[in-house]
Amino acid sequence: MEKNQIMVTKVILLGFCLGPRIRLFLFGLFFLFYVLTLLGNGVILGLISLDPRLHTPMYFFLSHLAIIDMAYTCSMVPQMLVNLLSPAKPISFTGCITQTFLFLSFAHTECVLLVVISYDRYVAICHPLQYSVIVSWRVGISLVGTSWACGSLLALVHVGLVLRLPYCGPHEINHFFCEILSVLKLACTDTKLNQLVIFAASVFVFVGPLCLVLGSYVCILATILRIQSAGGCRKAFSTHSSHLCVVGLFFGSAIIMPMAPKSHHPEEKQKILSLFYSLFNPMLNLLIYSLKSKEVKSALKRFFGTHPSLWSNSHIST
Repeated sequence: MEKNQIMVTKVILLGFCLGPRIRLFLFGLFFLFYVLTLLGNGVILGLISLDPRLHTPMYFFLSHLAIIDMAYTCSMVPQMLVNLLSPAKPISFTGCITQTFLFLSFAHTECVLLVVISYDRYVAICHPLQYSVIVSWRVGISLVGTSWACGSLLALVHVGLVLRLPYCGPHEINHFFCEILSVLKLACTDTKLNQLVIFAASVFVFVGPLCLVLGSYVCILATILRIQSAGGCRKAFSTHSSHLCVVGLFFGSAIIMPMAPKSHHPEEKQKILSLFYSLFNPMLNLLIYSLKSKEVKSALKRFFGTHPSLWSNSHIST
């Protein structure tokens, strides 16, 4: 660590190679998305905490998903906005490694948490009579704690392996944040061990969770199709479609990007994927849960119904 600090103290994030006018436009657009994501997820968290009808294990899990979405955005987007205004502004090596740790921690935690949510939905549909026993509050808290612990420990392993390397430049990262593969390109030694661990972790926290999620939804689909009532079948589909959309967005984008036509600039493809996860995915998750969840829409109506002064004050101020 001491050697790293002596040889590399600051790094420059190259970000997007665009003209000043496009940079200014993207700054305004991304800043708007950033604010909407934070406000929207904050509203969802507030509703879940204030409305007793949303005090269920499912919405407990979704509240942590909202926290992860907000943390994703806060760990990456502010630095990206700074780079759009000041492209050559360096950041400290310590700050760069901290950003790497946060991104990896939240990414791994979200993968495991999506498995937890799919397990919750599997039990709710396939074993509804035993749901309150199988997914008790103690079990729910343990599952969420395990998700955060797995994400943080895996991120610590990656960062520990990154810090053991000597770095000798060039002190430029061709990305808008300190993505781990881009950071490894600054090392002046062999990084095969790091790449092997990254591959193994990707299989563990991506391929494994994807298979578990797909397996649970195959069982859910089979159970739903056995429901004789058309109304019950439709209600079951509508209840779980929102989470299925979120899972599709999270895993689908990571699958589609490597399958895209090969480019002479693979770093740009990686930037687009990272931009989707840090900015667009959290905002799309918010839209999906707010538009497709009847419980959330009902909670919004009840909240504004019991707080009419919020509407009247807004009308008076305008």
